[in-house]
Amino acid sequence: MKIAIEAQRIFRRDKHGMDFVILETLRELQKRKDGNEYYVFVAPGEDSCLQESDNLSIIELSCPTYPLWEQIALPRAVYRIGADLLHCTSNTAPLQCSVPLVLTLHDIIYLEPRQHRSPSLYQEMGWHYRRLVVPRILKKCKKIITVSNFECNRIRKALHLPDSQVTAVYNGYSTHFKKQETIDKDIIQKYIPQEGFLFFLGNTDSKKNAARTLKAYASYLKKSKVKRPLLIADLKEEYIDILLKQESITEIKPYLYYPGYIANQDLVTLYNAAFAFLYPSLRESFGIPMLEAMACGTPIVTSNTSAMPEVAGQGAILINPENPQEIADALLKLENDVIFYQEQVVYGLERVKQFSWKNTAEEYVKIYNKI
Repeated sequence: MKIAIEAQRIFRRDKHGMDFVILETLRELQKRKDGNEYYVFVAPGEDSCLQESDNLSIIELSCPTYPLWEQIALPRAVYRIGADLLHCTSNTAPLQCSVPLVLTLHDIIYLEPRQHRSPSLYQEMGWHYRRLVVPRILKKCKKIITVSNFECNRIRKALHLPDSQVTAVYNGYSTHFKKQETIDKDIIQKYIPQEGFLFFLGNTDSKKNAARTLKAYASYLKKSKVKRPLLIADLKEEYIDILLKQESITEIKPYLYYPGYIANQDLVTLYNAAFAFLYPSLRESFGIPMLEAMACGTPIVTSNTSAMPEVAGQGAILINPENPQEIADALLKLENDVIFYQEQVVYGLERVKQFSWKNTAEEYVKIYNKI
């Protein structure tokens, strides 16, 4: 078959979750000898992170805006190559397409009620675009893939779709996330002065629970004898200052480090150097960073809601994300109970063996073949 795959954003420099999902899956598809030809459609970018191979061709499409790229340039290009089906991998797809359509719908958060507008115009426009497009394309999809059973059930129920149309395919994690024998101190010091810190991967999305996480950290500092610093990824100082003032905890700022975006290749070292990884989101459809941290031998503190227990497993430290004191108590237990800490290290290293991008690619191909 000729399989067309939309991967519009993978060549951008600052990649995020959905970009890595399809990038790593494409690398696994390249390794297969299944007779399929894969045509990957991307927008031009600075990071040419995927190379062509015997079974995979890369087609760059230039367009001034994402809606025009997806709605006009992409379906025209798919028609030109004579594809047998199109797999759109980032929640949206063309409203008109000449071939059967597979859609990866990572979540439907943007179809649920929200408390406030997006913090940037780009995110706000993306929110409105998804709300406009997604309900109109769902019935046209031969198959809708999502990333967890939790999200699968949410999509079926919220959008009144038949069970057979929606299926869950778990994400994997990149194999370069693993325990390191030696840790590169130069990489650590680009972001924070010492090892043994607490690590929080947040952003301005309210679901990441940044305000309560900072409040929990303030409670931790009051009781901890060690007082580990907190490294915060993807949050700017101005936004952190707003949260600290809002929660009346400005005194903790000297313990915080906030370098902004952290390059993916540096994350391995930072996970290895961290004492614990905080992932107390209010809602996640999957949560790849949990797997990355566990694969590096770092205990995680995550939420007992949405898909996080499904991915982290019942042996992980699962807390109520709306209760900052539970988050703080989990950190203090890890700090004060050496045996419990080591049990969490061993548990995480074993748990991640259940997930791989190879498995994800195999499940995708099964879906392509059925269609």
